[in-house]
Amino acid sequence: MDLRNKVALVTGGSSGIGRGIAETLLASGSRVAITGRNQSRLNATASAIGAHPVQADVSRQTDAARTIQEVLDKFGNLDILINNAGSGVFKPLVEMDLDGFQRTFATNVTGAFLMAREAARHFIARKQGDIVNIGSTASLRGAANGTAYYASKFALRGMTECWRAELRKHNIRVFLVNPSEVITSFGTAAGFQQKDHPSKLRPEDIAHAVKSMLEMNDRGFVPELTVFATNPVD
Repeated sequence: MDLRNKVALVTGGSSGIGRGIAETLLASGSRVAITGRNQSRLNATASAIGAHPVQADVSRQTDAARTIQEVLDKFGNLDILINNAGSGVFKPLVEMDLDGFQRTFATNVTGAFLMAREAARHFIARKQGDIVNIGSTASLRGAANGTAYYASKFALRGMTECWRAELRKHNIRVFLVNPSEVITSFGTAAGFQQKDHPSKLRPEDIAHAVKSMLEMNDRGFVPELTVFATNPVD
């Protein structure tokens, strides 16, 4: 795909991996919309990088539908959905509260489903489109304290495979990108501290992977890509 003049929607694009992807797509000539729940942070990011802001909570059905419609109204089309919005709670099983568990699934699973459903309706009518789900290496194996987050990423991986099976006949490519640890504000929001080091991944590394996958000629695609730091140091 030639990314010039393509229209991309990046959920959770106010910061972290989402912002990195949005910036990379903009630099490649795409027109980009980003979503976020925090209006002031969303507007600040959109202004800084040149994206179109859409205030939305992807876990809400009405917000998902409104977001797609706003992008179509603004740009006249949609070529790429990046399902990046995510949250996490990390607690031992016996301490996991239902609210935290459900909030994690609401964003990481329900939100991805709702956004993909709305985008797919448009893509099927056009007989083309790309959906990129930002997963995690947490989808590849379990870990202590990972009940909510890891399970949500396993679910996203399963949905990705289902959508891929359904949508290929409509010339729609569905990708999954599994980052390992990336230095962002995610850890703080999820309740744990990351140890920064130059050897660890940055949002632009994941953005590079997404861009490379999208730029492959539309006759082929890379179903799943996992990104590890070469030799991370704590």
